[in-house]
This record gives sequence, C-alpha cells and structure tokens, in this order.
Amino acid sequence: MDVVSYGCETWSLTLREKRRLRVFENKVLRGIFAPKRDEVTGQWRKLHNEELNGLYSSPNTSIVRVIKSRSMRWAVHVACMGEKRGVCRVLVRKPEVKRPLERLRRRWEDNIRMDLQAVGCGTINWVEVGEDRDRWRAFLSAVMNLRVP
Repeated sequence: MDVVSYGCETWSLTLREKRRLRVFENKVLRGIFAPKRDEVTGQWRKLHNEELNGLYSSPNTSIVRVIKSRSMRWAVHVACMGEKRGVCRVLVRKPEVKRPLERLRRRWEDNIRMDLQAVGCGTINWVEVGEDRDRWRAFLSAVMNLRVP
C-alpha cells in the first residue's frame, strides 16, 4: 500500500479518484484471497465486495481512510510550520491568478476542511487547532473512524 499511497499527504482526492482507489484495493484483495468454490454448483467464482470486506475487515484497512489520516497528520505539521515556510505557503494560501479550466477547483486545504466538517467540526479554524496536538489527535481519530462510502 505504500507504493500506491506515496505522497498522498498532499493529494486532493475527487470522488472519481476515490472510486478508482477502492477498485484497485478490491482487485488486490481478490488476488490475495483466491477465488472461492461455490458449494451448490461446485464452480469457482470471484469473491464479492461484501465477502472481501468480511475477510479483510479492520478499522484502518480502507486505502481512502489511510490517505485521509495521512493528510490530516500532514496538516498538523503544516499548521505548526507557520506562514513563512514554503510548504505552508503552497498548500494553504490562495492563488493570485485565475486557474485554468482543466485545473481542479478543490484545493488540499478544502479537503482538510471537508473532512473536519464530516466529523462535525467544520466551523473551527484547523490551523489554530493544529497547534494544540491533543485536540488535533482527537480530530484525527474521529476522521479515521469516519465511514467512507
């Protein structure tokens, strides 16, 4: 999973990319858990998604959850860096020029805000909360426990 999620801390995932990641994850799991023999007909068949989830169920198994948690952890580091560091300026500030049409409209910071809003903490300033590590860990655990569709 590390090869697939390399650099995922700064990704701005769209619904299409999330779906593609889930499809890839299921494909890998189908390769790990070999085909199953049907008891009634005796023929081999692929495992359904529900069966895969039953065989490989753990709170942190979904690749989308792992990517969200890594980006939230990275957000803490960005919040603690300050405005003068290059990483913070690139990921948080608003661009001065208008974006081209093919450019994503959602930024990395927008994903962080959406994850916090899904947990019920969308009205807070995540940069200020990022400086309080104990409070941020509570948010991070809440995001990890989110049900990802």
